[in-house]
Amino acid sequence: MSVSAAILLSVAAIPAAGFLYQWLGERSDRKRFTGVGRWVEIGPGQKLFVVEKGTGGPAVLFEAGITATNLNWRHIQDKVAGFTATAAYDRSGLGWSSPCCSQRTPGNICAELHTMLASARIEPPYILVGHSFGGLCVQRYAMEYPEEVAGLVLVDPMRCEEWPPLNPSKQSMIDRGRKLSAYAVPVARLGLLRLVINSLMDRSNGLPGRLAKEGGLGGRHVLKRLTDEVGKMPREIWPIIAAHWSRPDYYVGMQQYVSAVPDTVAEMHNANPIRDIPVLVLTPGSSTPLSEQCLARIGNNVRQVIAEESAHWIHLDEPDLVIDSIRAIVSEVSRSALSASA
Repeated sequence: MSVSAAILLSVAAIPAAGFLYQWLGERSDRKRFTGVGRWVEIGPGQKLFVVEKGTGGPAVLFEAGITATNLNWRHIQDKVAGFTATAAYDRSGLGWSSPCCSQRTPGNICAELHTMLASARIEPPYILVGHSFGGLCVQRYAMEYPEEVAGLVLVDPMRCEEWPPLNPSKQSMIDRGRKLSAYAVPVARLGLLRLVINSLMDRSNGLPGRLAKEGGLGGRHVLKRLTDEVGKMPREIWPIIAAHWSRPDYYVGMQQYVSAVPDTVAEMHNANPIRDIPVLVLTPGSSTPLSEQCLARIGNNVRQVIAEESAHWIHLDEPDLVIDSIRAIVSEVSRSALSASA
């Protein structure tokens, strides 16, 4: 064999090895990490992954932030499951669920959620708990299906006025997010992201640090999430987060969610307030509290609590506050149900 032929074969073998490494890794991850939940069909070839814990009622449903999964709630769900039934799931395009089949706006998402809850036989009424973008999704659910919702806990819900088209200055951030996710897809398919993320999760220095530095915004974004978000989660779920972030489909989904932010804002900015359903809003101490006018736009029975020790990730910074808030809404709903039946 000539030297040039050997070089060509070697060059071709590198991506082939990467594809094989990624394929084997995804297959292993699926076997290792999905036993805690189940897939619920919501349409032909489309399934959502849901994790259910606890018994009793009303059932508490957790809705994660814009590109987060059920894992974001794992530590909270474990505690809440001690006093009522719970469910946390991965939206389409994220985690272990099927790819997206519609634009990632709250209206489309809550329609999928409604189908999933019915198919999974998770009975209403529900206490809906949503963080950030997930806060808009659960608000939409309460607007569309008020007879199924007994209460809401909004954990620093996304503020429409801060995002395009109402705030055009954030469009560049959306554009960067779309580009980052588009660049990540082929890198993930070659197994390179799996290699780097697993090393990052192991807190290894050297290669991950150098790649993050060279990766500019994208590398810094990953390191910031590891520090600000993942680092506050239980260590035992880190390998599952690494599995999610190593999949090309995760970045396809990320791009779809980020791209839909302007349409999400357009859909929710002038949405009708929620009527006669108790809503508890948790606002971080690092943010300006919502005005009475803003609270009135959410609903006519809204109370705000300031999480003094928290930034955006209140459920990670002050988990006991979130758990106590959920417990308070569950107790209020249970008392109302007893009074109605008396």
